[in-house]
Amino acid sequence: MYRLLFAQVLRRFDAETVHHVTIRALRVLSVAPVAKRRLYQWLAPRDEALRVKAFGVHFPSPFGLAAGFDKDAGCVEALAAFGFGHVEVGTITAHAQPGNPRPRLFRLVTDHAIVNRMGFNNQGADQAARRLRRPRSVPAVVGVNIGKTKVIPEELAVRDYVAGARKLAPLADYLVVNVSSPNTPGLRDLQAVELLRPLLKEVLQAAGRTPLLVKIAPDLADEDVDAVADLAVELGLAGIIATNTTIGRQGLSKAEAAGAAQTGGLSGRPLKARSLEVLRRLRARVGDRVALVSVGGVEDVDDVWERLLAGATLVQGYTGLIYEGPLWAWRINRGLSRRLRRHGYKSVQDLVGRVAD
Repeated sequence: MYRLLFAQVLRRFDAETVHHVTIRALRVLSVAPVAKRRLYQWLAPRDEALRVKAFGVHFPSPFGLAAGFDKDAGCVEALAAFGFGHVEVGTITAHAQPGNPRPRLFRLVTDHAIVNRMGFNNQGADQAARRLRRPRSVPAVVGVNIGKTKVIPEELAVRDYVAGARKLAPLADYLVVNVSSPNTPGLRDLQAVELLRPLLKEVLQAAGRTPLLVKIAPDLADEDVDAVADLAVELGLAGIIATNTTIGRQGLSKAEAAGAAQTGGLSGRPLKARSLEVLRRLRARVGDRVALVSVGGVEDVDDVWERLLAGATLVQGYTGLIYEGPLWAWRINRGLSRRLRRHGYKSVQDLVGRVAD
């Protein structure tokens, strides 16, 4: 039903407009306790075999929603009610900012992909903190993804990240330093270890007991992936999220030439192979010393299963939600439960790294 709605109606409208309408609807649902709890009863993961523990946090399912969808932490409960095992909000900057000019979000329907150059548009850390402080009537595991405010010069980036971390870390189940978006000038330069080390050290201190992860780009050279992996172990980070969107355009069909020509980060199906490649490299480098979260090109239960076997403790998706609809997470959780029983596994945790190791 959703695919027909998308093909006949939604794809005819501007992608960002549809996104804003969706967010508004989810915010309404988030403050409607009866409807929200009923959805949670129907769709949230309840199979004990799906439960997984990562960096001291208990997740009802390994499959969660990546950052980028709920930028301002406005609909966490609604998204949890639809079946996501965790919701990563953001990217949130210390100061509110409008992001890049519109249009800045483009569907590549044939390739089940998206190009975005949003530019960390969000209402800032103070507004997000107010929302995250609200009592919840349904359980939700919440990660907070923080980034650099665009107008802050690179030499003050550490201070900017720390300001966001101090406000948001106490309200998060885990905190993510995003240094890998291609849509903030100079941001990806911070992935260089000589710049990343002092940044992560300061944010670690600001985060206190909240687990800290770093999110990296798929466009890093293999030796740079290794360097970040070694740094994560050295500093005692909780995890690495791999990967963000790519500035590459490999794997796109000719039918999407117009969308591919847009500047910005590419997400979705074309990112699948590289994201999996980076995950396998990270697992070979760090083993189980650092939790790995795999994101990029995840579309169905087969993708989630493959990432778990390759060493991911958690798996995230985003673009698939646009193409598969609101029951996407529920279908993946149901598929995981069935496959676990079919293969005789007692827990999804038993899968993690079985192929890699």
